[in-house]
Amino acid sequence: MQRTQFGAMTCSIARTLDVIGEPWSPLILRDVYAGTNRFEQLQRGLGISRKVLTERLNWLVAQGVLARREYSARPVRHEYTLTDKGTELCDLLLVMVRWGDRWTAGEAGPPVLYRHHACGSTSHVELRCSECERPMRATDIDLLPGPGAGGPSDRSTTDGQEGEPHGSAKP
Repeated sequence: MQRTQFGAMTCSIARTLDVIGEPWSPLILRDVYAGTNRFEQLQRGLGISRKVLTERLNWLVAQGVLARREYSARPVRHEYTLTDKGTELCDLLLVMVRWGDRWTAGEAGPPVLYRHHACGSTSHVELRCSECERPMRATDIDLLPGPGAGGPSDRSTTDGQEGEPHGSAKP
């Protein structure tokens, strides 16, 4: 089965999903962020097949999200580190964590806590406006066409009205 290529869509969400939309990719990023950098460690910790892990790591390296570095010549072995692009994707994972902790953690509570370096407090991520620093949620914004927006034929998210997207434009 051929994978749909979302990268060509005029939509930042679709383009991001093209890079990390396959379910293993965010988990690989999570583990590399947490310090699990070697193939064998990743494979064992995730319980993922060697074939799938190889494919996902190669994809993430090709996308510039991970960097591969040889740490052993005999046998040849590599470790993986986050690039700046990959580190920024971890910010997205923190937003996913916040949602998961709220809606899926159950009575046991969140499986991981996060201590903020700047203040030392155990906290969670909150989205804030970069201009006024007030909380910024989906219900607090209007979607407007950006400089990279295409014409009306590029819009794929509609609310039932032909060519009319939810909000004003896709993010």
